[in-house]
Amino acid sequence: MNKAELIGAMAAESGLSKTDSKKALDAFTASVTKAMKAGDKVSLVGFGTFSVVERGARMCINPSTKKPIEIAAKKVVKFKPGAELTAE
Repeated sequence: MNKAELIGAMAAESGLSKTDSKKALDAFTASVTKAMKAGDKVSLVGFGTFSVVERGARMCINPSTKKPIEIAAKKVVKFKPGAELTAE
């Protein structure tokens, strides 16, 4: 499902117009992004939790040159699905 399909599904499920559904989706993604950049956790009961975790630096091998390279530490977003969110 891409963004346009998600907007269409949201509109059909909620009874909102596609324009209003797009605004709601954009507001949701902007809010979650802002919270992640601030280092906060976003929990949606029954859906899951978005959080920011620190990924440590590590050594890897460049597959084309076979030389070792160091990948710097960075922060990444992690999603943990809730108990009610299962793909059956």
